[in-house]
Amino acid sequence: MSSGGRAAQLKHTGLRAGWTTGACATAATTAAYTALLTGEFPDPVTITLPKGQTPSFALAVESLDAGPASGTGTGAAAGTREGSATAGVVKDAGDDPDVTHGALIRSTVRLLPAGSGVVFRAGPGVGTVTLPGLPLEVGEPAINPVPRQLMREHVAEVAARHGGTGDVEITVSVDNGAEIARSTWNPRIGILGGLSILGTTGVVVPYSCSAWIDSIRRGVDVARAGGLTHVAGCTGSTSERTVTELYELPEIALLDMGDFAGAVLKYVRRHPVDRLTICGGFAKLSKLAAGHLDLHSARSQVDKGFLAALARTGGASEALAAEIAAANTGLAALRLCEAAGVPLGDLVAARARDEALAVLRGAPVAVDVICVDRAGTVVGRSAPAGPGAGSGSGT
Repeated sequence: MSSGGRAAQLKHTGLRAGWTTGACATAATTAAYTALLTGEFPDPVTITLPKGQTPSFALAVESLDAGPASGTGTGAAAGTREGSATAGVVKDAGDDPDVTHGALIRSTVRLLPAGSGVVFRAGPGVGTVTLPGLPLEVGEPAINPVPRQLMREHVAEVAARHGGTGDVEITVSVDNGAEIARSTWNPRIGILGGLSILGTTGVVVPYSCSAWIDSIRRGVDVARAGGLTHVAGCTGSTSERTVTELYELPEIALLDMGDFAGAVLKYVRRHPVDRLTICGGFAKLSKLAAGHLDLHSARSQVDKGFLAALARTGGASEALAAEIAAANTGLAALRLCEAAGVPLGDLVAARARDEALAVLRGAPVAVDVICVDRAGTVVGRSAPAGPGAGSGSGT
């Protein structure tokens, strides 16, 4: 649902872009405030995004509970009403596998006395901030700064067009948002009760995984704000369990890194912690050891030739190296080395640590790496290295 009726097509991929929750909330707010001032909902409602796009959104919900107009005539006199108005937009994430695709995002707008400004509230399905470190104060609704600014700008435009004061209370809600939020990072970083209203451009780029990377960054921020000096980037739940058992780290110290090792390292480089543990499956971390920062199978592959060369440095014979190079999987290569007494897991962990330190570029962060198999058994481990590694912090 863009200015052409659907989300924009990305020419370089052929995939359809979508709209963020922040863009949807802005469209719903614009429609609701317009209805409060004029008695009519614009449908579709058009907004302007930060980069100049002007998508139009069909309304799925319209509800006007306005009192009598104060005055007669047109403009401000006829349009100044009491009560509230609600508009709802169904989020279209385009071709991105976004958990909020299809969610109904509502905005209820209520007029406030002149001089009150714009006040934001969390309705059902929108979370509340409970931990420091996020770009919002504790107790605030989880409506991020850019969507807030976008809504303020559109409220001001509607007020100027229809004679309002621009003083409103905006309550954003998401149908089933609390349930959807359970599959996001929100509970871990202290956003409780529902989803966050997100977006810096208003556009969802398919498979950019921007929300996941943003969650990694917010996880680092919350850990730092909580005074933690040791965090762990984990590729999944199995590696999280391993790290928790080894270091007894609190939940807010666990970063759901997934395939985005580079996102963790680049953000920690700018926002350092004393100690970073990277823990994940042997095959995934062999990719990091080989210099890949995106560990997804579609974007990097296990290099058995690299593993064979690394095994040689640990004493593997040429015959074993040839078997490793011909192995079907990284795990098969590991098992061959285990049987021969070659510490391939430790070698991969040490090389992955060194690659991580190279990305950190001297930032004051000590790094260690732990490789696990599918059962969570540690199959490779490096000693901590980097600034402060000898201080014993985090162990």
